Amino acid sequence: MEGGQEVLGVSRITGPLVVIEGPTDAGYDEVVEVLDAQNRPRLGRVLEVGEQAAVIEVFAGTTGLSIERTRVRFQGRTFHLPVAREMLGRSFTGLGRPLDGGPAPLPERWADINGQPINPTARSYPREAIQTGIAAIDGLNTLILGQKLPIFSGNGLPHDMLAAQIARQAQLTGTARQTDFAIVFGALGVSHDTAEYFRAEFRASGALTRVAMFLNLADDPPIERLITPRAALTLAEHLAFTHGMHVLVILTDMTNYCEALRQVSNIRGEVPSRKGYPGYLYSELAALYERSGRLRDGSGSLTLVPILTMPNDDITHPVPDLTGYITEGQIVLSRPLHRSGIYPPVDVLPSLSRLMKDGIGEGLTRDDHAHLAAQLYAAYARVQDVRALASVIGAEELPAVDQAYLRFGEAFEQRFVGQTPTENRSFAETLNLGWELLRLLPREELTRVTEAELAAYY
Repeated sequence: MEGGQEVLGVSRITGPLVVIEGPTDAGYDEVVEVLDAQNRPRLGRVLEVGEQAAVIEVFAGTTGLSIERTRVRFQGRTFHLPVAREMLGRSFTGLGRPLDGGPAPLPERWADINGQPINPTARSYPREAIQTGIAAIDGLNTLILGQKLPIFSGNGLPHDMLAAQIARQAQLTGTARQTDFAIVFGALGVSHDTAEYFRAEFRASGALTRVAMFLNLADDPPIERLITPRAALTLAEHLAFTHGMHVLVILTDMTNYCEALRQVSNIRGEVPSRKGYPGYLYSELAALYERSGRLRDGSGSLTLVPILTMPNDDITHPVPDLTGYITEGQIVLSRPLHRSGIYPPVDVLPSLSRLMKDGIGEGLTRDDHAHLAAQLYAAYARVQDVRALASVIGAEELPAVDQAYLRFGEAFEQRFVGQTPTENRSFAETLNLGWELLRLLPREELTRVTEAELAAYY
């Protein structure tokens, strides 16, 4: 079949899939238009091509389609998204259609949603930090331009609030401030209330003008979730690599994307892998995550913060497990901290930013940043050992130095990790607060900082 050719009648309809039997010239990932008996079109794409059949996924579902009267019109191209800088300040469906009542943006070009592979030799190493205003991230797990840093959460934890706060407060530092900054926000499978929460947060804070939103709602067809992150990343790539902007992409919740992938895989009858997910889950996630980065010959960058919920808070679940292999660290949210009323409930010890060391320090954040972060981490790790001992023998039986660690641990969780959803701390405020908390410990316990730093800040 050539582009534009139309086929009347299909062989089988299974869930969101339509099967056409017989020899075809359809191409993998080709866009199709599926028309019902009333000639109402539905968008779809070719999912599988064989010598005797073609399998098509219909984004809006197959409800109301009949085998005999369904027509399939092949477009002869892959899914392309019209992209333009004027999409900032707008909201769109998961397929890129205007959701705010405004007109369709005038496209600067049509871009393939699958993106273009970045030659590894063309990449530039990320070195400048993004200030989120959240101390547990900025101080201990700094987000770097061009990095992919996921947030591992759980059902009922405030990851939506954290995502909105990052989008509102994120700003560039150092020489990067000379470049325009934008946010592309993709929500996958969220409720109407959550979607409205995001809109209201960005509108009230004035951040909406620099944010483009792609919203796939919970009652939208799950198949759309396979397109939504690609649409968001396609616009981000255009802004970053065509307009030279620094772009932060936030995707929540990537677990819903993986669930949609599993659903389609099960319908196709594929042999399942871990937890019923398809064996190609790793490559699917990698194809999305690896679209982030910086180019040597360009001024722009694409930074990615995917948010995912861990079923049963299991960090070994396939979705967080595979994500951790692909990305450069993780921010882990803690249910015990959340129950204690601490926001954001960032679990410092399992959290990590692998690119942090190259994006902080003198001329970037502050010269004492690296040593201070190491000291805070080491001290908080010691707190966990002391708390375990106190639970056995009682806190009153501990030596004075261990009791100092208990006081430090409480203050660290309440004042450093904990902050309000509207509190926007600068790097200097975060680092100064870290030193203030270290003064709760004896000077001789501070072995990760230099004498010069102790003289200046202790």
